[in-house]
Amino acid sequence: MYSEKVMDHFRNPRNVGVLDNADGIGEEGNPVCGDMMTFYIKVKDDRLEDIKFQTFGCGSAIAVSSMISEMAMGKTLDEAMKITNKDVAEELGGLPKNKLHCSNLGADALHRAIENYRKDVKVEPKAKRPEKPADSAAHCHCPYCGEEFDCKDSHVEMCQNRPASE
Repeated sequence: MYSEKVMDHFRNPRNVGVLDNADGIGEEGNPVCGDMMTFYIKVKDDRLEDIKFQTFGCGSAIAVSSMISEMAMGKTLDEAMKITNKDVAEELGGLPKNKLHCSNLGADALHRAIENYRKDVKVEPKAKRPEKPADSAAHCHCPYCGEEFDCKDSHVEMCQNRPASE
């Protein structure tokens, strides 16, 4: 079940599009579920002056991208780097367990855009991307059975093709 906030951001996504001459671009995707997110940022005086995104994926992925763009707009780069996937999921009023990976992609794509900007302007970051627990990056939730699995495994394809009687 999705929260009203998730449904609102899915139906009325904010900040959708591409920024011409973006200062930084970050992209993340998950080959297992097919979600792909790209964030474009404009930076002025160390603040995110404008953010746009393009997302190809499910309703949760679109809602996450929209929420992240609102959460990060106007923040300093260091403040935006501190936005975690957990923050995004909480701000949306929660996400179904098998959709939490969408919030991971969104926060990671924003962080990559900031890192891309910092790389080009050679500014030493004060805040770095939040550390993920050692085992969290490798776990995904199967949308078919709900089991947790190593994201590199082909669990979803096997589960999707499994006969209904199993």
